[in-house]
Amino acid sequence: MIVDSHAHLDDPRFNDDREGVLERAWDAGVRKILTIGNGSGPDQMGCGIPIAETHDWIYTSAGVHPHDASKVEERHYHLVEQLARHPRVLAIGEMGLDYHYDNSPRDIQRAVFRRQLALANKLDLPVIIHTREADDDTIALLKAESPRRGVIHCFTSGKELADFVLAIGFYISFSGIVTFPNAHSLAEIARSIPLDRILVETDCPYLAPIPHRGKRNEPSFVADTARFIAKLRGVPEDEFAMRASANFDRLFAAKSS
Repeated sequence: MIVDSHAHLDDPRFNDDREGVLERAWDAGVRKILTIGNGSGPDQMGCGIPIAETHDWIYTSAGVHPHDASKVEERHYHLVEQLARHPRVLAIGEMGLDYHYDNSPRDIQRAVFRRQLALANKLDLPVIIHTREADDDTIALLKAESPRRGVIHCFTSGKELADFVLAIGFYISFSGIVTFPNAHSLAEIARSIPLDRILVETDCPYLAPIPHRGKRNEPSFVADTARFIAKLRGVPEDEFAMRASANFDRLFAAKSS
């Protein structure tokens, strides 16, 4: 049993074979998927709910991606709160900061991130955080808002951020990037952090792990990432999958159990 803790099943690249994708995931041993509620912008934050409503092993979230921060209006915070009442919505996000693409101005990214962190505390829900080339500001905002629990998804940062988020009780999720030949420092973090804080994800349809690199990613491929990290840590594959799945259940315990 393994969990894909971060997928984008609403992506149009799955429109022609979404059910086949899910069948392959099940056959690969995936027993839970969290499909992220960002959609193509703030008005589509409920995109994962129809998928989750028709599959009892799929859950979703609601939030504004930093790429879309400049599109946010006050009504979108109310929409997040409304969507969060749905029983299949486990978390707020993904949210955060992306200073690599800068698709939204950085001051707006920070303001929208901070509002969502505060909203997650109000709703007592975990946060799913995206951070790229923005570690210092991510740490500053996490210190300012003190979210109760959460995960840094698709972790690609360094030891400073890893140590900080572990110290505040967060989890770290690794995508297929950790399997790439040049990801030595990332692999070292995956090898060394506590086993009870690790999640694995696909971030599909992006970032397919080796041996699928260059293909459209899908949830069944999370098994390859889990296998890689298990070998890295010298842990039996089944044990690692069980521990990562237990971590997911612990983080999202309020609704996923």
